[in-house]
Parts: sequence; C-alpha cells; structure tokens
Amino acid sequence: MSTITGEQAVVDGVKKQLYIGGEWRDASGGETLEVEDPSTGEALCAVADATPDDAMAALDAAVGAQTEWAATPPRDRGEILRRAFEAIVERTDELATLMTLEMGKTVKESAAEIAYAAEFFRWFSEEAVRVEGRYHVASNGAGRVLTMKQPVGPCLLITPWNFPMAMGTRKIGPAIAAGCTMVMKPAQQTPLSMNALAQILEESGLPAGVLNVLTSKSSSDVSKPIIGDPRLRKLTFTGSTEVGRKLVEQSAEGLLRTSMELGGNAPFLVFADADVDAAVEGAVLAKMRNIGEACTAANRFHVADALQDEFAEKLAAKLGDMKVGRGTEPDVKVGPLIDADQRGKVAELVQDATQKGAQVVVGGQEGDGAGYFYEPTVLGGVPDDARLLKEEIFGPVAPVIGFSDEEAAIAAANDTEFGLVSYVYTSDLKRAFRVCEKLETGMIGLNQGIVSNPAAPFGGVKASGFGREGGAEGIAEYLEIKYVAMAM
Repeated sequence: MSTITGEQAVVDGVKKQLYIGGEWRDASGGETLEVEDPSTGEALCAVADATPDDAMAALDAAVGAQTEWAATPPRDRGEILRRAFEAIVERTDELATLMTLEMGKTVKESAAEIAYAAEFFRWFSEEAVRVEGRYHVASNGAGRVLTMKQPVGPCLLITPWNFPMAMGTRKIGPAIAAGCTMVMKPAQQTPLSMNALAQILEESGLPAGVLNVLTSKSSSDVSKPIIGDPRLRKLTFTGSTEVGRKLVEQSAEGLLRTSMELGGNAPFLVFADADVDAAVEGAVLAKMRNIGEACTAANRFHVADALQDEFAEKLAAKLGDMKVGRGTEPDVKVGPLIDADQRGKVAELVQDATQKGAQVVVGGQEGDGAGYFYEPTVLGGVPDDARLLKEEIFGPVAPVIGFSDEEAAIAAANDTEFGLVSYVYTSDLKRAFRVCEKLETGMIGLNQGIVSNPAAPFGGVKASGFGREGGAEGIAEYLEIKYVAMAM
C-alpha cells in the first residue's frame, strides 16, 4: 500500500477483498457490502461480504499455520510487529484520513488513534521475548516443578467500529507475540482500516495464514461456524454486553478461552474539594473523545451539590464552542455519529430525560442536512429515572447530577450493572484512595480524563466483561500454562 493523498485515492489504495491464507480473494458468494461515509450517508466503496464457507476457509488457514507459527522464534515474531509499528507510524496521515472517512471522527482524533494503535505493536514486539516459565525444587525435595507457557492456538478476534484500528492491534499484537494464529472479523461499518492493517502486516513479513480477515455484513453468519469448530481455542470480543453474552454462550460448548471487553456506564465524580476547571477539562476529554462513542466515555457526571451549577455551566461553554462537521474539514472538533440508528438512540435518550424533567443547558438537537450529526449536549437536573443514567449513551451527551456526600457519590457510581471505568476528581489524597478502593470498576482515571495506555491492563468487571488487554497482562490471555512434574 503506497503512501497516497486525496480522499478517494486513500480509499482506492485499500484492498476490498477477504484476506485468507495469505491471499486476497473475493467472497465465495460473490456478494459485497457497502461502506458508508457517516458524514454524508453516501457509499465510499464496497468490500467483500464473506460467507460461512469463507469463514471455514479462514479457520482452515489459521489451523494450518499454527504449528509452524508457534515454533517461530519469539524474536522473529517481535521483529514483524516492530516493522509493522514503524510502517503504521510512517503512514499516519493516510490511515487517519481513511479512518475518518469510514468512521466519522476528526482527522486529528484519527491520527491519535493511529498512534495509540501502533503502540500496541511496539509494546508486544517487546513482550514476545519475555514469555517466561519457572523452575523450582518441589516442596518435598523429591522432584522438580517446571512450568512453561505456550500459545493457546487459533483465535477468533471480533472488533467494533468505534476504534477500528486500535481494537485490532490490541488483539493482534499479543496474539502474534504469543505465537497464535487468528481469524479477524472487523465491524461491517469500518472494514477498511482493518484491511489496511492486514496489508501492512503482510508487507512486514507476517506469514500466510497467521492473520485472516473476514469482512461481512453479518457477524453471526461467519463467527458462529468458527466458534462451533473444535479446532478454535480462543474467542476475544470487544462490543456490547448483549452480544458478548450470546458469544459466551456459544463458546461454552467448546470450552473456549474467552476475553470480553463489553459495555460501560462510566461515572465521573467531582468532589467539593476538586479543582473545577481541571475537572471540566478532564470531563471534555472523558466525554468527547471519539464523539462520545467509546466504552470508556464518561456517561454520567456526579458532581458535589456545591459545584453542580458551576461545573455544568463551564462544561456547557466548552462543549458549545466545539464545531460540528465533517471530520476532514479544518477546525471541526465533533464529527458525525456512526449511523442513523446510533444518532436515533442518542436523540431518544435525550428526549426521555427532558420529558422527565431534565433541562438542556446546551445542545440537544440533531444536525441539519446529510450525515449523522448530533450537537454536543449538557443536561442539568437529570431525574433518577432517566434512561441515560442506566444505559450507555455512546454519543456527545453529558448528564449532570448532584450528590450530597462521599458515600452517596460512591453508591450512585456503583448503581449500574457495568464496571469498566470510573473517573474521580478530588484534591484530598485520603479520599482518593478511599473512593478508588470502593468503586466497582476495572479502571479508574484519578484526576485525569483518559485511562487508555498500551502499557496498562485494559478491562472491566461485572457486565463490562473479563480479561485484560494491553500491559504485561495482555499477552497472558493468549498463553496456556503447562506444568511438568520432574522426577530426580
């Protein structure tokens, strides 16, 4: 994939076929699916629409490559990731434009995701040579205990549309480092970024069959036969809790290793001793990253009663100044939502809240004309029975709710089935530790609005899933532990 300029040229430079066994091929049924530009509602291009037969061909290729790939020296696997990291960084502008066209976020945000995505390959290129077992004398002195870590085997990776490259590298990186082969199913809305990534890995020397990519309008049609095949050994999914539950059910028959990064309902707590301006800056990051279409997005803002009005007004001023438009245009800060369904859901949640008594401080309207735009919105006086306090908004809407004391804030934050991430703003060190220990989430942003970090373990608890991606913990999801009892 050469470095090219111009929006259509960027789209034209990406393969539109399936990637199976090291070959780019049309779908066996000859069907295609359109990729839409969410800023216009018009088609960018069409890509191959995989069938169940294509899915099995992809699994065959992964199974066929597994033994040789597992035996590949760790340093060699790491060097492939390192070369891919460098190629991604070199092609940032091109890849960012591609991502903006198919997903909608601004080019600046897309470029930030490209940098984030690349870092997973750099991190796991280094982890590839650090897979360690242990050796020690048995407690009775009669023998030795050995443990070794080995690849799980062929994996099915299913990724969402909101971070179309980073969610891929966060799974592909540790799988390559550990010595696992893969079948990748990207979201139907954003297949181009994944195909571009597959091209980069191919050019970086990844052997045929190690990564196979299936683009399809029906995730279930292609994933179900793979999950039901006993040769598959791991399933990893990032997406909604509803779909995650179904996939876990399907995986039970084969007792697959599973890791699930699911929905969120992140509370953002601002205590009376917090720096309000710093909290507002963090809130903008936590809410508006990726147009609010992130599982880590702050979903509800619990603010001490004494600061509630000031916080809401200052947050509204920040969000109200953010220019809405096509992500490739200069000065635009907020792009479109992914599709009409998502915009409709956001509008429905805002309408539910306002009908129950919430006040619109800023925004609250869909955009005019083509594209799936929604204004950055702040709601005040949100009642306890508003749906958006219980459901994941996945859009640029910030409901602000007051609280009276620390215990009330913690209770409100934990009053959800989800447990992915929380945000806490306070200047009291003891309070910070107390609150962090009591929050029921897998991650916490303490006086900062972003938690994502390739060197840290990403994941949640409760209905937000299980398993961790990134950090030293990330590669463990792709390794089995084998114990050897050795006589002396």
